[in-house]
Formats: sequence, C-alpha cells, structure tokens
Amino acid sequence: MRTASPHKRTRLSKRSGALILAALAACGGTAVIAAQALAGPGGPGADGADVPAGGGTGAVAGRTISCPDVGQRLRSLPDAAAPEVNRGLGQLDEQVAQAFRRWSADPGTQDQVLRGLARDRQATIGRITDALRRAGGQPEALDRLSACRTTAGNSTATQNAPRAAQDGNGDRNGNGDGNGDRNGNSADNGPFRDDFVDIRTVRPNTRGNDQGGRGAASGSFRSECGRNENRHNNPDNLIVAPGVGNGAHHMHDYVGNLATNAFSSDRELAGAGTTCGNGDRSTYYWPVLRLRDNGRERDADAPGGGQDGNVGTILRPAEVSLEFDGNGSEKVTAMPPFLRNLTGDAKALTNGPANANASWSCTGFEDRQLKNKYPICPQGSNVVRSLAFPSCWDGRNIDSANHRTHVAFPDGNGRCGSGFRAIPRLVQRLTYAVPPNARYAVDSFPDQLHNPVTDHGDFINVMPQRLMRTAVDCINSGRDCR
Repeated sequence: MRTASPHKRTRLSKRSGALILAALAACGGTAVIAAQALAGPGGPGADGADVPAGGGTGAVAGRTISCPDVGQRLRSLPDAAAPEVNRGLGQLDEQVAQAFRRWSADPGTQDQVLRGLARDRQATIGRITDALRRAGGQPEALDRLSACRTTAGNSTATQNAPRAAQDGNGDRNGNGDGNGDRNGNSADNGPFRDDFVDIRTVRPNTRGNDQGGRGAASGSFRSECGRNENRHNNPDNLIVAPGVGNGAHHMHDYVGNLATNAFSSDRELAGAGTTCGNGDRSTYYWPVLRLRDNGRERDADAPGGGQDGNVGTILRPAEVSLEFDGNGSEKVTAMPPFLRNLTGDAKALTNGPANANASWSCTGFEDRQLKNKYPICPQGSNVVRSLAFPSCWDGRNIDSANHRTHVAFPDGNGRCGSGFRAIPRLVQRLTYAVPPNARYAVDSFPDQLHNPVTDHGDFINVMPQRLMRTAVDCINSGRDCR
C-alpha cells in the first residue's frame, strides 16, 4: 500500500461551495429533488430537438450489463501485487466493454454473452486473487464476483426519484422493441430523454450557507490552471488504473500537470511542467463533456472515444475554477505530496449512487443542484458541473486499495471522523456554454450509458510544499488567495 513520503514528490464563491455541500447533505449524499417536467421548450426531448447519438441498438437501448465492481471490494493492495492487480482490473473493464458491444450488436446473444463474460471474469479474478495471496494479502471472496446480469439502465438514484413526465414517444424501461426505448431513438446508448430536465422546473433544494462555525477556517486558495487550451486529453486514469492504457474507456480533460498519463511516476509528475500560473504541478482531471451531435472528433476511431461509444464534439469549458477551502469547523493541515483523491463514481449507474457526488446546475440557478439529471439551461445560462472532494485524511496513506478509504468526507457539522484530520477541500467548478437545443453528455464507460450520475473528478497533489503551506495559511487565517 502506498504511504506518505517525507520527500518532495472565475472563482467559486464560498457560498456556492456551501450550497453544493448542503444540497448533498440534504439528499443523503446521493439522490436529488427531481423536477416535475422532462424538458422545456427547445431543449433535448422537445419535439424535433432530438440529436442522434450513435452507439448501441434499439433492442438494448436503455439497458446495460451490470457486474460487481471488484476494485471497490479491495481492502488491501500490497506493493508487490499492485502491477498485476491493476492489469487484472483493467482486463475486467475491457471484458465488460467488449461484452456490452457484442450484446448491443446482436441482442439475441444475451445469455451467450453473459456466460462468456462470467468465464472471462472468473479467470481474471482468479489471477488477481493469486497475486494478492502471493504478496501476503487476504482477498475477500473475490471469486464470488464473476457473474453479471443485464438490467435497466437506471441508477438507484434515478429509480428513487419521482418519475419525470413522459412525452409519449418513448418509455423508460428499454423494453427492446425498437419502437419505445427511453429516448424514442432506436440507435442510442445514451443519454436518454429522461436524463434531462429543465432547470426552471426544479425546486430550490439547498439549505443555504450553514457550513461555517465559530473558529472555522474560513479562507480559500485558488489555482489558476486554464481550461485545457492545449487539449491535454487521454482515456487513462493514473489513480484508478495506473499502468493501464485506456483504463478509463472514456476521455479525460486535464489541467495542471503536463505529464499525466497512465504510466506517469511520481518523479515524472514532480519534474513536469504545468498550466497553473502559480507553479502548482498538481494533476486535475475529469471526463470531457461532448455535444452528441455526430461531430467527428479526432478520437472518433480511437480507444476512449468512438471505439468506446463516446462520440461527438468535445466541449472545452468556458470557465474552470479550482478552489481549496476549509471543512467549516476545523483548521486544515497540509496535504501530503502525491496524495490521490477522487470524488464521484464512474460506475455509479451499475454500482448504485453510494459514492456518486457530482452536482449539475445552471448559472443563475445554483440553489438547484441535480445528481442524476442533466440540466437544460435557459438562454444565456451555462451548464455547471460541481465536484467537491473528500477533505479528511487518515494521516498516513497517500492512496488505498479502493482509492477511497484513506480519505473521507466530514460529517454534517464539518468535522472529520476519529483518526482523520482536516485537509484543504478541493472544489472543481466547470461551466460550459452548451448551444440551445443541444443534447450533451459526459464521457463514460460503454456500459454506463453516459448517465449524469457517473460524473466524477480526480486530483493528485503535486503542489510544491511552499505553495501548500501558503494555501493552508490562507485558509486557516480567513484570507482569500490566488
């Protein structure tokens, strides 16, 4: 397991950040208050406004393959086993992607595809288990996780939300008849009509700025790192799938560190250039947002792009805000060099929403936060993605086997649990000028159907220690620094 090393290795308002956290807390960190209507005039789902999205077939539209997430079941990962385990986890994702493509191409092969997938997964999980045991690990019944099933492509969060109004052109169940899939389009692997909602029909669902308290660290620190003007994109994931090319099966936007890919070492990250004006070499990344417009991007035939069902024109953010602030109750301490931190779950559609954490909204309407819907914004309002990261650290590890247990979110009062200490809280706020009447979606694993609940963000701390001390001082002294 990786442990902390002693060696060097347009601003989001504080109120907006607190509103987002309050919305998550009010919804149990998962679900959201759903809207009463599906789409406003001229938005996705309005008559004549559908944009073909490509991928999949009518017979399985709205349905997907759901498999147990082996990576999330890992509780320890000895260093000696890490390379083989990471390769195995990458193979599991590739197996699901291939099975989903085969089933989409010929829906009548469902049983055959699932049997073959179970065999492949069983062999791969066996290799993962053997690697863990050879390195002294104790795998927890991973051999029981090989079987998969097909299921309706609705996240638990979506299933628990009030049903949106239907327009008479499609049902939500993906019944496979080619005439009545969830979006009325027989050639689509998402997003679907009921993945969108007019933000104007959503009730305000935040509780205001109630995160502060007497003595709370009330300052902030901001890194200005651009909007990925240099088009640093790849379908890798250095945190979750190190050493695995196309480990994400979807394209990421990167700002900050210029060297980041699946094979980057800590030493390479520490010596790389950066897009951040203050010398911050940290790695910040998230799935790209695309117009589902049949536009032919440079990755149209590439892994992570068209080969994985991610098609259309990539939208560059209109604004990227990377702000660090406090938990609201405790003084923060410095993050260790090379701390890995992520928020949200790229597989939340099939895993369920327990780790889903991204919020969607529109400028001018940010008291209305959505977890499982894409917002349709009125003219002149931009789409907003807000990604708040865990801000409690266990004080020892810079990563963990499932990439989650070494960090945690504070409780409702802004306090960290026993054994954890407060660190600066990162909030990534991304805005996009989405054209009117345009369908759009985040890139996703093929089987996740571009559902908004799968949005997520990643961060590796490569701030020079001097800069980290400045950030901590600004936050704890109540100053706002950039």
